[in-house]
Amino acid sequence: MHLRTRLKHLLLLGAALATVTATLPAAAAAESGDPGDRRHRPSDRGLSAVIRYTEYGVPHIMAKDYANLGFGTGWAQAADQVCTLADGFVTVNGERARYFGADGAPDGSLSSAARNLSSDLYFRGVRDAGTVEDLLRTPAPAGPSRQLKELMRGWAAGYNAWLKQNRVTDPACKDAAWVRPVTALDVARRGFAVSVLGGQGRAVDGITAAQPPAAGAPAATAPEPGRAADAARALFAADGADMGSNAVAFSGGTTANGRGLLLGNPHYPWHGGRRFWQSQQTIPGELNVSGASLLGTTVVNIGFNDKVAWSHTVATGVTLNLHQLALDPADPTVYLVDGKPERMTRRTVTVPVKDGAPVTRTQWWTRYGPVVTGLGSALPLPWTATTAYALNDPNAANLRGSDTALGFAKARSTQDVLGTLRRVQGLPWVNTIAADASGHTLFAQAQVLPRITDELAQRCSTPLGRATYPASGVAVLDGSRADCALGSDPDAVQPGVFGASKLPVLRDAPYAENSNDSAWLTNADRPLTGYERVFGTIGTPRSLRTRGGVEDVAAMAARGGLTVADLQRQQFANRAPAGDLAAEEAARACPAVLPDDPEACRALAGWDRTVDSDSRGALLFDRFWRKFTGTAKPADQWKVPFSATDPVRTPHTLNTDSPAFAKALTDAVAELRSAGIPLDAPLGAHQFVVRNGTRIPVSGGTEALGVWNKTEPVWNAAGGGYTEVAHGTSHVQAVGWDGGRCPVTRTLLTYAQSSNPNSPHYSDQTQLYSGERWVTSRFCEKDILRSPALKVVRVRD
Repeated sequence: MHLRTRLKHLLLLGAALATVTATLPAAAAAESGDPGDRRHRPSDRGLSAVIRYTEYGVPHIMAKDYANLGFGTGWAQAADQVCTLADGFVTVNGERARYFGADGAPDGSLSSAARNLSSDLYFRGVRDAGTVEDLLRTPAPAGPSRQLKELMRGWAAGYNAWLKQNRVTDPACKDAAWVRPVTALDVARRGFAVSVLGGQGRAVDGITAAQPPAAGAPAATAPEPGRAADAARALFAADGADMGSNAVAFSGGTTANGRGLLLGNPHYPWHGGRRFWQSQQTIPGELNVSGASLLGTTVVNIGFNDKVAWSHTVATGVTLNLHQLALDPADPTVYLVDGKPERMTRRTVTVPVKDGAPVTRTQWWTRYGPVVTGLGSALPLPWTATTAYALNDPNAANLRGSDTALGFAKARSTQDVLGTLRRVQGLPWVNTIAADASGHTLFAQAQVLPRITDELAQRCSTPLGRATYPASGVAVLDGSRADCALGSDPDAVQPGVFGASKLPVLRDAPYAENSNDSAWLTNADRPLTGYERVFGTIGTPRSLRTRGGVEDVAAMAARGGLTVADLQRQQFANRAPAGDLAAEEAARACPAVLPDDPEACRALAGWDRTVDSDSRGALLFDRFWRKFTGTAKPADQWKVPFSATDPVRTPHTLNTDSPAFAKALTDAVAELRSAGIPLDAPLGAHQFVVRNGTRIPVSGGTEALGVWNKTEPVWNAAGGGYTEVAHGTSHVQAVGWDGGRCPVTRTLLTYAQSSNPNSPHYSDQTQLYSGERWVTSRFCEKDILRSPALKVVRVRD
C-alpha cells in the first residue's frame, strides 16, 4: 500500500478507535504568563496526528507534515511526562523562585544553578534580552530551519491540547498552578538551555553573582594558577561528569552478514528533565525515524531508520573559554581593548519570589560574553579593581542541534550523517557514532567549540591560561588585545568556532568506540591525532570504562561474525575491569590487613568480577574501590604506570603497599557490617530501586569500576545499600540490518516512559532492565499493526 494511502487509512482508523480521555477543565490550563509570546503565536487550529501505541507505551506518531508531527509529539510527551516538562518550562521562564521559593534547588537538568534564585536570574535575563527570539530570526543555516520551527509550533500546541483535554493525575504536579500552556518560544528556550549546558549553563551561579568590587573593599585574591589548573581539570574530567555514555559501531567486515551494527548506551539521569523518552516519528514520504528524545525536544536525538543508526556520547571538547579583562582603574565596569575603553553592558533582571519581595540584580556583559566570578565553587574568578573574567560560549548562538537530528533522521548512510554534521554544525557537547546497512562506520567529534587553536593559546594565554589550558582545555585569553580574538574558519557556520575540516573524524574502522574519553583511542589500531587541545587529550591515561570497552569491542571485532545478539550480550556482560585488574591482588593482600577477618577475604576472593544482580562479593569490592580511588592519588594506585605505547593495558598491578589500600579495605568491611549487610550478599539484594512499593534489583556498576552497563546508585546504608539510581544506563539500542526493509532492533528504556506512578508505564521497562530483557522495536507498519498491545489514538486540537 502506498504510504500516503496508508496514512489516509490510518487517520480513518484512528478516528474510529480513538481512546482519548474525555475533555476535562484542568487547573493546569491556566493562562500563559507571557502575553507577548501569545501575541506572536500563529493559529494552531486544525492540527492533528495519529498515535499508535505498542508494547511498553511506545508511541508511533504519524502526521502529514512537520507542524502536525510536532503536535502529536508534544501531546504524547505530555501524556507521559507532564510534570517534568512543566517543571522545565518554569525553569526557562525564570519562575522557579515564584513557585518553589528562592532557596530551593533545581534538578540540574537545564543548568548547574545551585538555587532557584540564581537559575531565575539567569533565565529571566535570557528572556528579557530576547536572546532566543534573535536566534529564531536568524536565517538558516546559522539559524533553525523552517521545519524545526514548525515542529516547535506544533509541539507547543500538542502539549497544550493534552492539558486542555486531560486531568493531571501525577501527584508531582496535580492541581499545581505552575502547570500551564506553553508557546513555541518556550520550546525554543528549552532547546537553548540544552545547547548552553556546557557553557553558560555551567556557570550560572558565577554569572548571576558577578558584581563589581565596592569602593574601598579589600582586594580579592587572584586565582593561583596551579590550583586553578587542578580545579579546571577536575571540573572538566570525563570520569567525573554526571552525564556519560558508551557507543560502538561495527563495520560490515566484522559482522555475520556484511552490514553494520550499532550499540548505543547513554548514561543519563534517571530522574528530572534530562530523561529520554521513546517514540517513532513518521511523515509519509518525508521522514521515518525511531529512537529517544530528550524531554521537551521535538526530534529523535538518538535513533535509527531503515538504513542508518546513530548514538551520542558526551565529548571532551571544552565548549567555553574565558577572556581576562584589564579594567579601567577608575571604573571596574570599563575594560580596555588595545588601550581603548569599552563600557560593560548592564542587564537589570527582576525575579518574583514566593512569599517575598521581588529580587533585582544586575548582570554585566562584554563583547566576549557575561562577566563570571567562578566556574563552580572550586574555581573562583574574582572581579577586582583591575581584573575581571568574561565567558565566551559559542553555543549561545546555536539553536541548530535539533536540525542536526532531523538530518540524521533522513540520512541513508553514515556519509549522510557526516554530511549533516558538516553542513548544520549544531551539536554542542556530544560525539556521534554511527553505522549503516551497507557496513560503514563513523565516529565524529563534531562539536560547536570556541576556535581555540594551540597557536592562539600559546600566543594569547594569560598566566592563568598557561596553567589551565594544558591541564583541562579551558583557555584564558588576554581580553585586552584585539589580536587575541578567536577568528573564523571559512567552513564554519558561525564566527568564532571551528569549521568542519578541523574536527576529529574516523570513517570505516572495523569498530569505532567511545566511552567519554577523547577521540584518540576511538579505535586502538587507528588512533586519532592532530586535533587541538580544546577537543581533548592525546597520549594520556584512559578511564577504566574506556579501557574495558576497547578491550571488549576489539575482541568482538577480531572474532567477527557479529549479530545484534552479540550487542545485547555486551550490554549485560557486566564485567568490572577494575576487578579484573585488582581483585586478585586485593584478596591476596587481605589477610595481612584483616588477619582476624577471614570472611572478608573469602568474599573478595570468591567474587566473580562481574556486577550481575546475583554476584556475591561485588558490593564489598565496590565500596572498597570507591574509597581507595577516592583517596589515593592516581599515581599511587598502581605499581606499573601508564604508558602511551600500551594505553589499554596500563596502568596495572594494584599498589597494595599504599596506606590508602589498607584503610579503604578496613573501612569498607566496617561500613557493610555496620549497615547489617553480609559481606558476600548478592549485589541485587542491596542495589535496587523501589517503584510503587516493589523492590527491583539493578545490575551494573559505577564509573570507578569501569563497567559498560554503568550504574551510579545512591548509597543509603540505613536503607539497605544502594536504594536508588541517580544516573547510568538509560536508553539502549542495539541495531542491525538483515537485507530486508525493516531494521533489526532491540531497545530498552531503563526507567520506563513515564514519571507518573499512576501510569502503567512507570516501571515496566525497569522490570525488563532488572531481568536483562529487551523490547523488540516495531519499526515497519506490519509490525506496528501486529502489536498485541496496539492502541490507536487520533489527537487533535
